[in-house]
Amino acid sequence: MSKSREELLCLLNGENALENLKILLKSESLPDIQRDVNNHIHTTYSFSPYSPTAAVWFARAAGLCTCGLMDHDSIAGAEEFLSAADVCGMAVTIGIECRVSFANTPFGKRRINNPDQNGVVYMALHGVPHNRTKEVNDFFAPYRARRNERNRKMVNAVNALMGQYGICMDFEKDVLPLSNFAKGGSVTERHIASALSYKLLEKTGGGKALVAFLKDELNLKISSKIEGFLLDENNPHAMYDLLGVIKSDLISRFYIDATDECPDVRDVLALSERVGAISAYAYLGDVGQSVTGDKRAQKFEDDYLDELIAYNAQLGFRAVTYMPSRNSREQLDRIRALCEKHHLFQISGEDINSPRQSFVCQAQRDPAFANLYEATWALIAHEWRATANPEDGLFSDKSIRTWPDLNQRVAAFSALGQEMFKS
Repeated sequence: MSKSREELLCLLNGENALENLKILLKSESLPDIQRDVNNHIHTTYSFSPYSPTAAVWFARAAGLCTCGLMDHDSIAGAEEFLSAADVCGMAVTIGIECRVSFANTPFGKRRINNPDQNGVVYMALHGVPHNRTKEVNDFFAPYRARRNERNRKMVNAVNALMGQYGICMDFEKDVLPLSNFAKGGSVTERHIASALSYKLLEKTGGGKALVAFLKDELNLKISSKIEGFLLDENNPHAMYDLLGVIKSDLISRFYIDATDECPDVRDVLALSERVGAISAYAYLGDVGQSVTGDKRAQKFEDDYLDELIAYNAQLGFRAVTYMPSRNSREQLDRIRALCEKHHLFQISGEDINSPRQSFVCQAQRDPAFANLYEATWALIAHEWRATANPEDGLFSDKSIRTWPDLNQRVAAFSALGQEMFKS
């Protein structure tokens, strides 16, 4: 008999996750592997319902042929992720997402791709060689600690906002236990929003009382879709649905700007080159009429995108990562053309950090995005080759001499990656 999602998470998020994974592979039926890929799955080492083991299982259960680890300010889940992939016989990639300061750039005062503040950019290091993960995680350790200093201040700000309603949070007791900080993970705004969600659910009991509190007391606007979810008193994802409301419409009331917890972009680019990873700017794009229906209207980098991408290429970024399901076709055509113009590797990834999200990106199945499948297999080949020998990575001097044209190099690496994991 097939187990429920909740039963599977109990088995795969605990201490014996890998052993339980082996048992599940023998007892649970899985679909045939499809062509789908996803290079941007968060785990409990940043914020997610999925441990590294659970992330691999649910990716495989969705029929993905590859999946990628991508946690905020941490790559501490890599060893477990790689072990789970080995158990499943699945090809994976590992990376890290971080916020970097653009203060010392021409865009230092602009709203770039961070919804919460100007002059701070989300970027990723993809394809981190497996023998360099400790160095990467150690680099971000002091930034994780500084982030917690701000997290504590934001919890105080939440208490100042919510105290009149009898809601009070403690960072050490209510927020930190929701994270894997003790194991090298990070604590993000989502952890604070999660702790507040639990407090609100406890106070109101959920359902109609919760919705009334959000609308009448906090004056929040809730979409009919999310309101329907929250009115369902048997909703197993209520905390995540409420977290989304807080993240979208309430966080601005207690958010404190990040400062010294964000390394200079040049320092992270230097780290990426040193360890043999692939640095990628994360394209967000303006939100007008949200393609996905769950994003508020907001301006980001589209007004000056040509200048930004040219500058990023000059700085030393190797790639751009984008999400086919998030943007309009016009936006996607534009960012893809800029990647070609500036010889930037194109990577895809659908940000997975909630149980309602599908591991499969339907939009990516459009034949126009065939290059993103090829890119994923090139990433996999890069990662394994660079782990064995730094001179064999996708952007090594040796590889560039062998395949001077980026598109030819990606095609060659993609073929190598697929050959490595041929069943």
